[in-house]
Amino acid sequence: MNLAPLPIDAVLPDLTSALSEAGAAVLVAPPGAGKTTRVPSALLEAGFAGDGQIVMLEPRRMAARAAARRIAEERGVPLGDEVGFRIRFERKQSARTRILVVTEGILVALLQRDPFLEGIAALVFDEFHERNLDSDLALAMARRLREEARPDLTLVAMSATIDPTPLSQFLGTRDRPAPIIESPGRMHPVTVRHRAPSRGARLEQTVADAVAETLATTPGDLLVFLPGVGEIRDAERALSPLADRHDLEVLPLHGELPPESQDRALRRGEKRRVICATNVAESSVTVEGVTAVIDSGLARVPRFDLSVGLNRLERGPISIASADQRAGRAGRVAPGTCVRLWSAMDERAMPATEAPEIARVDLSGPALQLLAWGESDLAAFPWFEAPDPAALGRAIHLLVRLGAVSESTVSESAVLEAAVSQVRITPLGKRLARLPLAPRLGRIAVSVAEFGHAKRLALVAALLSERDPLLRPRFDPRDPRSAPVTDRTDCDVLTRVVALERFRSRGRGGDRSEERGGGGPRDEKLHRGAAHRIAQAARQIASILTAEFPDPPRQSVSADEAVSRALLAAFPDRLARRRDRPSGTEDDRRGVMVGGRGVRLRPESGLTDAELFLCIDLDAGRRGERAEAGVRQASRVDEEWLDPTLLREELTLEFDEARGQVVRVKRVLFDDLTVRESRALAEASEEVSERLAVAAAEQLTRALPLDDPELAGLRARVRWLSEHRPELAFPLLDDPSFRELLPALCAGKRSFRELQKAPLLDFVRSMLSPEQANALTREAPESIEVPSGSRLSLAYEPGKAPVLAVRIQEVFGWQETPRLAGGRVPILLHLLAPNHRPQQVTDDLRSFWENTYPVVRKELRRRYPKHAWPEDPWSAKAERRPGRKRK
Repeated sequence: MNLAPLPIDAVLPDLTSALSEAGAAVLVAPPGAGKTTRVPSALLEAGFAGDGQIVMLEPRRMAARAAARRIAEERGVPLGDEVGFRIRFERKQSARTRILVVTEGILVALLQRDPFLEGIAALVFDEFHERNLDSDLALAMARRLREEARPDLTLVAMSATIDPTPLSQFLGTRDRPAPIIESPGRMHPVTVRHRAPSRGARLEQTVADAVAETLATTPGDLLVFLPGVGEIRDAERALSPLADRHDLEVLPLHGELPPESQDRALRRGEKRRVICATNVAESSVTVEGVTAVIDSGLARVPRFDLSVGLNRLERGPISIASADQRAGRAGRVAPGTCVRLWSAMDERAMPATEAPEIARVDLSGPALQLLAWGESDLAAFPWFEAPDPAALGRAIHLLVRLGAVSESTVSESAVLEAAVSQVRITPLGKRLARLPLAPRLGRIAVSVAEFGHAKRLALVAALLSERDPLLRPRFDPRDPRSAPVTDRTDCDVLTRVVALERFRSRGRGGDRSEERGGGGPRDEKLHRGAAHRIAQAARQIASILTAEFPDPPRQSVSADEAVSRALLAAFPDRLARRRDRPSGTEDDRRGVMVGGRGVRLRPESGLTDAELFLCIDLDAGRRGERAEAGVRQASRVDEEWLDPTLLREELTLEFDEARGQVVRVKRVLFDDLTVRESRALAEASEEVSERLAVAAAEQLTRALPLDDPELAGLRARVRWLSEHRPELAFPLLDDPSFRELLPALCAGKRSFRELQKAPLLDFVRSMLSPEQANALTREAPESIEVPSGSRLSLAYEPGKAPVLAVRIQEVFGWQETPRLAGGRVPILLHLLAPNHRPQQVTDDLRSFWENTYPVVRKELRRRYPKHAWPEDPWSAKAERRPGRKRK
C-alpha cells in the first residue's frame, strides 16, 4: 500500500537504529507528524517484534481504537488480525495480532497476570506528556522489568510537548541516557485570537457566536473544544439555528460515543462540519478537514474528590501547553485559525502545564497494583516522578482499612509519615487488584462473594464512579426554603440504585413522579446521559463479577441489605455516629465521623433516625462551620454489621460534666469512633478522688459552696483584716488556696454533690493559726452588739470601712463610733429610719448627734410619731428592734 509521506518518516531510521543500540528511546514529534500510526509499523518492519507483539499505549479509549484502525488501514489488513486493540471492556485482536494498541490500565493488568510480559517485545508509550497516572505507573513498572528481568524489552516514549531530557535520563542507564530523536513535523501557520465572553454569557452561546464569526474566515471544518458531554449537548442545541442557515453538520466527539459515531466525527463528511469535542481530540487522533479551532479553555480532568474519597472528573481551566496543542489542530491541513474564549490577560495567569495526575489524584489504586506486582517498599519504588510521600501514606492507610493490606505490617502513625515500607498485600487485596475499579469500588464489587446480588452491586460501583445522576433544584444552604423535599430512606445510594434500575428496565429517564416507591425521591429526574453511562458500566462490571465469583454467596441477605453492607465495606473510614440531641430537632441531624470530623446530614439526604450511618458524599461545610461537613448521601449501618475483629472495648474513668460526677465509661470503638457506650457512677477510690479534684479545680465555683454566706463572710473578714494587719500574715483564701484544699476535700467522694456537703468552713478555719483566729474574732468580728442589745452583722469589703446598718433608735446612748482593727478603722454606720431606709451615713457618731440629729429629729417625729425621738440621744435608752430579744 502506497502511503502518503508524513514528517515522521524521515526520522524512523534514526529511531530504529537508536533502539537497536540502546533498547530505549524518546521520540519528540509535534501533532500531525504521524508518530502514532507510523512508529509501531516501523518497529514491526525492523524486526523489533520478533515472535511477539509490539504494544502501544494510548491515554484514551477512543484514541486507542482510532489509532489501531488507522494502522490497520495503512498496513492494508483487517482490524483485529495483524493489528488490534484492547481497551476496558472491549477488545478486537487475535492470535495473529502483532501490533496491539491498548490503554495504559490494560498494560498494568497485563503486568499483573504476567509479570515478565512474555510474548511482548516492545512497548510504545504515546502522548506521554499527558502524564496520566496509569501511564506513569506502567512506564515505571516496564522500566523496572527491563532492568531486572527483561533487558530485551524495547521501550519508546513519544510526546509532542514534554521536555525529553528527564525522560531520557529515566529510560537510560547509569552510564548514558536514552537517545532522543526529534522530528520537525509539518505545521501550517495558525492565527490565534482571543474572544473573551461577555459578562454573564452562557458558554454555549459564546461558542455559537464564535462559530458564527469564524465561519467566514476559514473554508474548512471547525473543531470546538468543550469540557464535557453536557456542555457538548448544550452547544449542539445553541448551534442548531446556525447549522440550518449554513447547511452545517454539527457532530459530537467524546469517549462515550459508540465507535461508529466517533469514526463519523473523525472523518471528512459531505457537508461542512462543526465538531464539538472534549479533550480527547487534543492528541493521538486526527480530525480530518479541520482548519479552525474554537477553544473554551476548559476541560474535565481527574482529581481526588474528597467528598466521596474517589477520583472524579473536575471541570477547570486548561494549561498553556494544552491550549497550544488544541490550536495546532487548526494547522494540520492548511493555514488555520484558533479562537480562544478568554482574554490575553487571562492567558498570562494560566499555568504552563497541567500538573501530572500523580500529584492530584488518589494513589490507592497504583499502590495496590504495585503491592500485587510484588513490590514491598513503595517509598523506594523508582517512579518517573515520585508522588508526595504523605499522599502515598494516605493511600496505604486506606488500603489497610479496606483489608487490602495486612494491618499488622503498618500503623496509622507510620502511614501518615509515609513510612510505607515492608507492607504486605492480603488475599482480598490481590482480588481487588484484578478488578478494573478503584479499590473502594472494587471493595463493593467483591462483596458479591459475601452477599450475592452481583447486578445490583455492580450498579452501585458504577453509580459511585460517576457524578450523582439525580437532577434536583439547586440547594442554597443559606436559604432553608430551597431545601429539597426528600423521602425518608435508610440509604440514599439505594434511592439512586432503584431509580437507575427502573430507568434501565423502562429504557428512559421519565418523570420521577412515575417512578415513586422503593424510597425514590419526589419531583426529581435522572440525567439521561449519566444514567446510560452508569448502566453500560454496570453491565460490564457485572459480567466480570459473574466470572470472578461463580460460587453461591456466604450469607443470604436481601438486595437492599447487600447494598448497605457493601458500602460499609468500601467506606469504613466514613462511619459516623449521631450526636446525642433531642429527636426531631436540627441538632438531631448532627454526628461525628471516624477521625473526629463533625458532620451534619443535609436536607438532600433522606436518612432520618439512624444511630450509625455512613457519610458517602460529603461537602466541605459552609463558612463558619469549618468543623462540620454536610452529608448529601448517607447510609444506615446496623452495629451487628461491623466486623467484630475491628471492634475494641475500652474502659475509662471520666468526669461527666452534665451530671457533675466521676463515672466509669465502657466504650465499644470502631477505629477511633465510639459505636456504643455505657456510664455508671464510679466506686469511691483514690483514683476517683483524684479525677474529681482535677474537675473541681477547673470548675471551682460549681464544685464548692463558695457562695455560702457564712464562708463568704469569713473570707471577706480575713481579706479585710489582712489589709490593716499585714503582720499577721493571714492566708489569702483565694481560688488557688481552695484548689490546694481539693485533694483533702475530695477524699472518698465521687461527685460535686458530695463535695458540696464537705465541711469546707471547718477546713478554712483550720487554715488559721490560733493567733490569727483570735485577732479575727477581736478585730474583725462577724457582728457587733449595739446599745439596744441586738447583735448585728458587719459587712466587710476590701479597701473600705466595715458597714453596720442599724436603726437610729438602737444606737441611742452610743457616744462614739466603734472602731476595729485594733482601733485603726471606724465602722461606717448606715443609720436607718424606722422604715429601714438610710437616713444618714457616717463614721463620726458624735458629730451626727451634735449637728445632724437635731435637724432630722423634727422630720422623723412628724413622720414616725409612735417612736421616741429624745432631745438627748447620749443618755436616752435605746429602743430594741421589735421581735428581737436582748442578748
